Amino acid sequence: MLQALTPSQGAKLISPNIYTLITCIDSKGQPNAIGASWVTRTSIDPFLMLISIAFTRYSHDEIARMGEFVIHYPNEEQAAGAWLCGVESGRNQNKIKKAGLKLVDSRIVRTPTIDDVTVAFECETKNSFITGDHTVFVGEVVAVTGNPVKNKHLYYTANSGLMSLDLTGNINKNIEKDR
Repeated sequence: MLQALTPSQGAKLISPNIYTLITCIDSKGQPNAIGASWVTRTSIDPFLMLISIAFTRYSHDEIARMGEFVIHYPNEEQAAGAWLCGVESGRNQNKIKKAGLKLVDSRIVRTPTIDDVTVAFECETKNSFITGDHTVFVGEVVAVTGNPVKNKHLYYTANSGLMSLDLTGNINKNIEKDR
């Protein structure tokens, strides 16, 4: 039997959500990474992806200013660093370094790519629009890199933090608990 739920209760019931890291750079060229689950493909031709970032996040203004970002699908081995990037701010610290993640030059965009992720999509912002307390940035994918051998993706669950799934959908383990 159906029952009335709050939006928060409903959101918890749609877990797990893919967990990504978005890198961007500030006007001085300093990189930052933010954890994000509101990421999706939105067009095949051209290949477009969208991300939704809250106004209050440090990365929000940097993505808007620089007009580019990289979407990363970190692997299970990167879980602790990926989680740190999602729960701490990069406004006053180098959280990528603190997280132990290594950056490499991207193929096309100025924003660096996190090394050894399953896949990374370099994006140039083509559009943006406000949706409540977030901005949706639509990026055209201009380059794709990755390590397909590292295929245990990270997912965020409202009840248990991060977990990994292999490409067949088998749950490997819970990695980080909500704090």
